[in-house]
Amino acid sequence: MRILFFGSGAFGLPTLESLCAAHEVVEVISQPDKPAGRKRVLTPTPIAQWATERGYGVPRVGNVNTREFVEQVRSYRADASVVIAFGQKLGPELIEAMGKLAFNLHASLLPKHRGAAPINWAMIDNESTTGVSVIGLAQRMDAGPVYATAQTPIDPNETAGELHDRLALLGPEAIGRVLDQLVSGTLEPVEQDEARATKARKFTKQDGTVSFDQPADRVRARVHGLTPWPGCRVSWRTVDGEDRGPLILKRVQDQPGGTDAAPPGLIDRDLCVACKSGRIKLISVQTAGGKEMPTEAFARGQGLAPGDLLSPLSPA
Repeated sequence: MRILFFGSGAFGLPTLESLCAAHEVVEVISQPDKPAGRKRVLTPTPIAQWATERGYGVPRVGNVNTREFVEQVRSYRADASVVIAFGQKLGPELIEAMGKLAFNLHASLLPKHRGAAPINWAMIDNESTTGVSVIGLAQRMDAGPVYATAQTPIDPNETAGELHDRLALLGPEAIGRVLDQLVSGTLEPVEQDEARATKARKFTKQDGTVSFDQPADRVRARVHGLTPWPGCRVSWRTVDGEDRGPLILKRVQDQPGGTDAAPPGLIDRDLCVACKSGRIKLISVQTAGGKEMPTEAFARGQGLAPGDLLSPLSPA
């Protein structure tokens, strides 16, 4: 099949590779290069970089809904178009020009977690299972009919970044299944149940903290759901009352034990943090500008100690 691919983020790379191996990908379309790093060097998206290295023209379009670009898309004569982590809303005229079927790979089991941060919110909501959905493009965000899904359990010890990479690997099979059914004429869309729809809003840096005044499993879910971005920062005050600034929690583990008498956020002799119920064991942490370290090594070098108190970081 002649396939047109729209994508920007690394989430789409496994599927793009699979499509290039099995079909004729006529063009790869991505977002414009953006400044990155401390020197703000213009940098292509992961999709643009991968495709350029393999000889694609890679139009990098700031607005894909202009009349001129819609006609350019029509000229590709695609049979179908695949959209993954592209970053722009596609209008009806463009969708009509994208072939027999234009569809999107979304990183949740829809209708749950529609929006910009489905992986993070599935973890923060302490879901046990998530997955990907292949959906038709619609003018309401992530509300199109579902053509295929693939599920996976959420490991309580993984971060959102690690789950992102695992979910990306589910894309090739799910997208391939939809394309096979499109060719065979057996594709059957399933409308989403609007009553079950939930939103997964985009995060800001100010969202990157956690309160220990909740059960330990919810604390763990939020820490891992915020990692690697925007990160989970907490205020660190020593037993002597010294403010040591923000501490970034990288990986934690919820544990039973502790005492209800301990105030939430208090560090005990096992380097665990008291929660409303249960405790959180700090597996690895870092300071701003520092490197991630095992907590025991960090405690020896930086002085984290029993009796210290962690608390939510106030917005700047």
